Amino acid sequence: MDKVQYQTVPNQEIGLIDANYRTFAFQRHYHLDFHIGLITQGEQKFHYQGSSYHAGTGQIVLMPPDEMHDGQSKLDSGYQVKVFSLDPHWLSDLADLKRSSDMVGFNQLVINDAFLFNTLVELHQNLANPSLSQLAQDCLPYEGFARLFEQYGAKEQKSVVPLGNQSVATLKEYLMANLDQPVKLEQLSSLCQLSPTQFQRHFKAKVGLTPYAWLSRLRLEHGMKLLKSGVCGTDVAHQIGFYDQAHFSKAFKATYGVSPSQVG
Repeated sequence: MDKVQYQTVPNQEIGLIDANYRTFAFQRHYHLDFHIGLITQGEQKFHYQGSSYHAGTGQIVLMPPDEMHDGQSKLDSGYQVKVFSLDPHWLSDLADLKRSSDMVGFNQLVINDAFLFNTLVELHQNLANPSLSQLAQDCLPYEGFARLFEQYGAKEQKSVVPLGNQSVATLKEYLMANLDQPVKLEQLSSLCQLSPTQFQRHFKAKVGLTPYAWLSRLRLEHGMKLLKSGVCGTDVAHQIGFYDQAHFSKAFKATYGVSPSQVG
């Protein structure tokens, strides 16, 4: 049976996931946050940038934000994983990047490093401890991620994916400002100075999803952030463009494996 626990910590830039997946499979999707997954049991398989990968017990998966991927168990017995969900801006500050055009990158997607794995598992467990002091909550991530940055980190330039006379990043900013509004294809194509047909074709080629599927994921990802910050499910549904709580709950559970009320 699939079991997923999403937990918030005082630092809202950090989210914790503790999951046991057996039958649940993630369809092609992306995250707004950086995800660091620690496979504690079993084996996961996934596709990323046209290649197939798998990660087993004791391995670490580093998934950057805005990158398309899927995920499911490789074994019938499933897999267990602890995940850090980290705000990209916070992670860049933690890595002490000097320029806003820089971002954190890593030279490996799957890492096999027992010492680092055990360090991060301990950090995950400590941050999930409600009795941990505020100062410890603030300081432990710096210590826990230090080896990750030192051994595997890399500074990268933020990539610009063009879309007509705009970029995918500009389009995302526009949609984030209008998540509660009904968005029309004509609006998006005009923003990029493309015809609706051109926009759909170019968008699918650049991003790997239809505009509708991409917007749906964007809404749910932002909805997850709002839930973690303490906003109630009904308000979240309205803020991200769902005008019916039931439809929001159904879409959320299909995407994340839990209902909105289980986040927190």
